[in-house]
Amino acid sequence: MKTWIKNPKAILADNAANGLVIENDKIIELVAKGATPSVTIDKTIDASEHVVIPGLVSTHHHYYQTLTRAFHDSLDKELFAWLTTLYGVWSGLTPELLYTASKTAMAELLLSGCTTSADHHYVFPKGLENGTDVQVMAAREMGMRSMITRGSMNLSQKDGGLPPDCVVQSEDDILADCERVINKYHETHDGSMIQIGLAPCSPFSVTKSIMEKTAVLSEKYNVRMHTHLSETEDENKFCEKMFGCRPIDYLEQVGWLNDRTWLAHAIHYTDIELARLGKAGVGMSHCPSSNMILSSGVFRSVVAEKAGCKVSIAVDGSASNDHSNMMLELRQAFLLQRLHNSSQISHKDILRWGTLGGAQALGRSDIGELKVGKQADIAMFKLDDIQFWGADDPLAALIICGATKADMVYVAGKIKVESGMLVGIDMSQLRQEQRKAQLELIKR
Repeated sequence: MKTWIKNPKAILADNAANGLVIENDKIIELVAKGATPSVTIDKTIDASEHVVIPGLVSTHHHYYQTLTRAFHDSLDKELFAWLTTLYGVWSGLTPELLYTASKTAMAELLLSGCTTSADHHYVFPKGLENGTDVQVMAAREMGMRSMITRGSMNLSQKDGGLPPDCVVQSEDDILADCERVINKYHETHDGSMIQIGLAPCSPFSVTKSIMEKTAVLSEKYNVRMHTHLSETEDENKFCEKMFGCRPIDYLEQVGWLNDRTWLAHAIHYTDIELARLGKAGVGMSHCPSSNMILSSGVFRSVVAEKAGCKVSIAVDGSASNDHSNMMLELRQAFLLQRLHNSSQISHKDILRWGTLGGAQALGRSDIGELKVGKQADIAMFKLDDIQFWGADDPLAALIICGATKADMVYVAGKIKVESGMLVGIDMSQLRQEQRKAQLELIKR
């Protein structure tokens, strides 16, 4: 089946004013202004009312946190206090609760035009040892392209860490499960739907040994590594006290300063440190809403990108954002970066970071662009809502006027959102399941 997405109002691609053609899971042709496809077309989609962009790529999330959005006891707290408040709640997670939360997060992402998402699950209370399997099952049901990272915590409060004993695991259990899920689920072919990353939570929740052995596994299996780093100054001080060095020096000591690594937040770095990260080809997940809500600081995107870092955008967890809408996050990134970087940032930079930048951070060359040979991951937006009335530049309007909901979304050439609705997902039922899961977790 060859489908022509014809005559878009605007498209984020070169020499494609009359749209593009997809076949199976790939883009096979870009159609220039005034031209028609060179192949026989089976189906034509009139995109004259749509702005067409590559599917968005979110590089950092915590799906389970959709169950603790706007949680009363954690409001108005900074990172460490926020975490210690919520760890006890999250210790009640079960496979069923994680499954529902993951589906909810992915549903919201898809509806916002996000086609690829990386999730960082690091809470493994007793009974949730197979949490990665649960998330893979949810991703397959939702049909979302996914980087599921096998997170971990093994440095509890009794050992000088932040999390309580009830949510940490032993080093042996963590490493054994990392190898298991890589061998069971990680796909390496072009167009992979499921990939596995390794993601010790943070310097204040894992031992140095876990970081070092994760780096060894990463090299052995050629999988990517992910962690929170330098989100707050408290974290920097913790590293200096616990390890006798700043976070980037610690990163180098444990074998993480390389191009298989991407970091969440990465706020509190000096110019020299950003230059070191850029030289190593490290990726960055900019999480503006979370950083603002937790008063963590501002990621210096311009300096990081000029240094060579792969800059991307992510929604972060739904207990610190508190949403999973990638378009809202792009607008937030635009506003925050304009405030701190002035005219150096445009809507074009934000769209690039939200698509190609995300693909690069995740080590993928098959997504993130509307080009021949790339995966047919496509998001299409209408500009009908009142906030767009009077808008001139359609691509700029997506960011500046505030698009929030895609009209059509393709993942690997399959329609996942049509007329603003998820295809094949009973949203009423999912809403009921989410509400039940939330009440069960918080037990109120």
